Amino acid sequence: MAGHSQFANIKHRKGAQDAKKAKRFTKILREITVAAKTGQPDPNFNPRLRNAMIEARVNNMPKDRVDAAIKKVIAGSEGDNFEEIRYEGYAPGGIAIIVEALTDNRNRTASEVRSIFTKAGGALGETGSVGFMFDHIGLIQFDGKVASEEEMFEAALEAGAQEVESSSELHIIITQPENLGAVRDALTEKFKDPLSAKFDWKAKNSMEIADLEQAQKLMKMIDALEDCDDVQMVTGNYIFPDEIVDKI
Repeated sequence: MAGHSQFANIKHRKGAQDAKKAKRFTKILREITVAAKTGQPDPNFNPRLRNAMIEARVNNMPKDRVDAAIKKVIAGSEGDNFEEIRYEGYAPGGIAIIVEALTDNRNRTASEVRSIFTKAGGALGETGSVGFMFDHIGLIQFDGKVASEEEMFEAALEAGAQEVESSSELHIIITQPENLGAVRDALTEKFKDPLSAKFDWKAKNSMEIADLEQAQKLMKMIDALEDCDDVQMVTGNYIFPDEIVDKI
């Protein structure tokens, strides 16, 4: 089942993206800054900040950079006033795409995102144009080695998770958004830190892309979006068969 999961598909290609360490660090630090500003600068009382700090640790970000970002917020330093924006649109073939960004220049980001959609043959729509096709969820990922499928399934459901998908490589736990922190904490206590814990979007109905050329074009567009400095996350209602995943 996990091989055909929207989230398993995404995880399989994340290695190449995360190799761009400097850009990845910038995105994580931006999320830490916004999380600390919108809530308390203490991860014990700020679930969003704790999620961002887990992301930093998993990506081997130096602790002093994380601490410096939080201290800057506590000190009330000017600058770094980022705005959260969600863009929605369609990739070629009618694939619905949601793009979440943190930006200090709304016009710049909108122009860059629109340009990427247009060059790929897609179209950027209004907010809400595709959002109804997705459910907002909490998403937690653990390395497949931390537990057996049965152990993770039982622990996750006991903690309050909605769904669990497991393979030898990855455990994917889906929660209601309001339960993300509680489920994450319960599983962290049992299995240590997850690979990631964040809010995400889950397609209500996914479109399978079995054509290699279409899949490559879609991934080229998504890679371009993720390469944009202001973009934090890209989600779509597509899934790939295993043979397509292997080729791309």
